[in-house]
Amino acid sequence: MADSDGLMGRPPLGMKPTTIRLSADTIRRIEALVGNRRLALFIREAVENELQRRERPDSSKE
Repeated sequence: MADSDGLMGRPPLGMKPTTIRLSADTIRRIEALVGNRRLALFIREAVENELQRRERPDSSKE
């Protein structure tokens, strides 16, 4: 239970934390492209893009 009335502080971001396992090489490659402070954003965008690709009606033949 929160110790405030919900009127103060940052509003919820609508995200749920999760853990993924990537090889050190994969992380190094991503960081080389986007910088080490942008890793989570890159992963969120990559997942969203892949979901949109797979949800397209014409992608069912892959």
